[in-house]
Amino acid sequence: MANTTSNQALAHGRYIRGSVSKVRRVLDQIRGRSYREALIMLEFMPYRSTGPITKVLRSAVANAEHNMGLDPANLVIASAIADMGPCLKRFRPRAQGRAYAIKKQTCHISIAVAPST
Repeated sequence: MANTTSNQALAHGRYIRGSVSKVRRVLDQIRGRSYREALIMLEFMPYRSTGPITKVLRSAVANAEHNMGLDPANLVIASAIADMGPCLKRFRPRAQGRAYAIKKQTCHISIAVAPST
């Protein structure tokens, strides 16, 4: 979990379908950037994980605006973390009556925003 101070607003996305490594490669690119810059980057990235990440980022900014009275134009992404969630276990039929296990991965996304200094 992210270490947050009192001036950071936090939002979580839980049980998001997708692998942790694929979500982390997007979070690594937006960490430390301003809110507007991160939104523009997420809009033009070719990855499927940008949808849920954008949703969590907008939620964190809405929390900062509503609960703490901060201006969205001055917000910076203080931390962006993806942790592994539970795997959904599915099976595919294979030759000679065997079953092949498939793990459909999930992840938890946490984003904290803070005012720029």
